[in-house]
Amino acid sequence: MTPHIHLHILASGSKGNAAVVEGPTGSVLVDCGLSRKRLLERANEAGCDLSRVEAILITHEHGDHTAGLRVVCNHFDGPVFTTAGTASGRHSLAGLPFELIDHDAVLELGGMRVQAFPTSHDVNDPMCFRFEAHASEGDAMEDEVVDAVGWATDTGYLTDETLDALYGCRILGIEANHDLRMLQTGPYPYYLKARVASEHGHLSNEQAAEALPTLVTRNTEVVVAMHLSQENNRPSLAVRTLAQAVHAEAANSTFTEARTPDGMLSICAAAQDATLSLW
Repeated sequence: MTPHIHLHILASGSKGNAAVVEGPTGSVLVDCGLSRKRLLERANEAGCDLSRVEAILITHEHGDHTAGLRVVCNHFDGPVFTTAGTASGRHSLAGLPFELIDHDAVLELGGMRVQAFPTSHDVNDPMCFRFEAHASEGDAMEDEVVDAVGWATDTGYLTDETLDALYGCRILGIEANHDLRMLQTGPYPYYLKARVASEHGHLSNEQAAEALPTLVTRNTEVVVAMHLSQENNRPSLAVRTLAQAVHAEAANSTFTEARTPDGMLSICAAAQDATLSLW
């Protein structure tokens, strides 16, 4: 695929999530779990122009995805899309100017077709997204997908809709929240371990890796492990586990990056405290 969409992950983890998907004619902010000040700082670090953001998409109501939204909305005139379940799922979100959509809605934003799909998390009606750029209007292959970015976090398992939406993306962002052994032997109380590992919790490294052979095609250039737990995971563990599933090898001494022998596919991990831009 020819790059038409760029992804700027400004923060990814349990303390705050935000990303900008930059399309041919505009950008979309996915989640707003950072303060406006921190969001601006991270965007500046990433070289990302927030003035191009024409819409905000909110995946679900948890604070690490919405904590900064009220203040950001005071400085933003565009639509803020989410489901009715999310809009009513947290007192702090009451009164915000949401435009309600179904979790399988299709939107046209920033020169991209945005396909929502349902996920499985312990909230009211969560969703994630596939972003597609299509051939230019008037082109003989106008409906051809020329670029695609998949985004799926905060889900206990990969639904059929999720698997369909993530298939063949050039950039595949997939949750790899925890290492199963670290979770089982770690400091969390039993009820929290059970929640994280449940079908309404978070994807493990192993679950994400199991899906990769199905999702990755010759179009896929980058797989990003997202929403890593600081207590129950390490970037090297996540990357190593995903890399094994697609026969990739370490690309640095710490195994925080991997690459297939032909150089066509890279594996990396998003972070809580650093930005990551993918072109």
